Amino acid sequence: MLKDIQVTGKKDTRSGFGDGMTELGRNNPNVVALTADLAGSLKLQTFIKENPDRFIQCGIAEANMIGIAAGLTIGGKIPFTTTFANFSTGRVYDQIRQSVAYSGKNVKICASHAGLTLGEDGATHQILEDIGMMKMLPGMTVIVPCDYAQTKAATLAIAEYEGPVYLRFGRPVWPIFTEGMPFEIGKAQVFSEGSDISIFACGHMVWNAIEAGRILEEKGISVEVINIHTIKPLDEEAIIRSLKKTGCAVTVEEHNVLGGMGDCVAQVAARHNPVPIEYIGTNDTFGESGTPMQLLEKYGLSTENIVAAAEKVMARK
Repeated sequence: MLKDIQVTGKKDTRSGFGDGMTELGRNNPNVVALTADLAGSLKLQTFIKENPDRFIQCGIAEANMIGIAAGLTIGGKIPFTTTFANFSTGRVYDQIRQSVAYSGKNVKICASHAGLTLGEDGATHQILEDIGMMKMLPGMTVIVPCDYAQTKAATLAIAEYEGPVYLRFGRPVWPIFTEGMPFEIGKAQVFSEGSDISIFACGHMVWNAIEAGRILEEKGISVEVINIHTIKPLDEEAIIRSLKKTGCAVTVEEHNVLGGMGDCVAQVAARHNPVPIEYIGTNDTFGESGTPMQLLEKYGLSTENIVAAAEKVMARK
């Protein structure tokens, strides 16, 4: 039952990345950190202090950072590039495509401050298209962990995972609820077994999905909440299995519904088990300045919005 999921604390997901990097710095001599003038925002202070010879400050030159990272892989290094998600993708898409993805370089593109929950910095920094951009690149793995603990686990996992990876995480303090749970790239995480509706979520929205599921359970509805932390490679088996049980779904993501995780779920459903689906995310729009909670409410990503979408889609079965 979703009510049994325990919150063990609150912390930002970027700190999970930073703590993961600290551990990698101590245990993997091939890991190198690069940043585009945002070491503090990406929580790299301890890594830098302990490994000054494995840190490269590229300045506000993100394209150069990607090129340097690609070159480092040729010498057997495992470069982790770090900056805000908007600058990790939109500003350097050509370099990622040509220098990293095309040749399958072992570069880890680590992107913080993603989505609306970046908050007050506004639309110029709140990228809502990056999942779509990155999943389209051949050979690119795309991971969107849900809390501090899972972000740390994902950071450790991608160091052992051969090939280019896009790791997306965020800025706000968020509940920690996966402490001690296993993490495997490409394997969805089922938080509750249900028979009436499937709720697929990624990133910060997994917690909102769990809270919505609790409300639905109180109404006597059997809810299956699944964390699609790996957008690519997608765990199609978990999606098919869930949809066959429930017959309808809601997808929830802090991203444009055009080209995001929901599209991936819909493609699987269309090929294997067509069912009614409702999509929670931004709808072909840019963000704006505001607090994270204000923005999630305004753009329809709140717990209440998920509950309403669930009730709507169940009526379509």
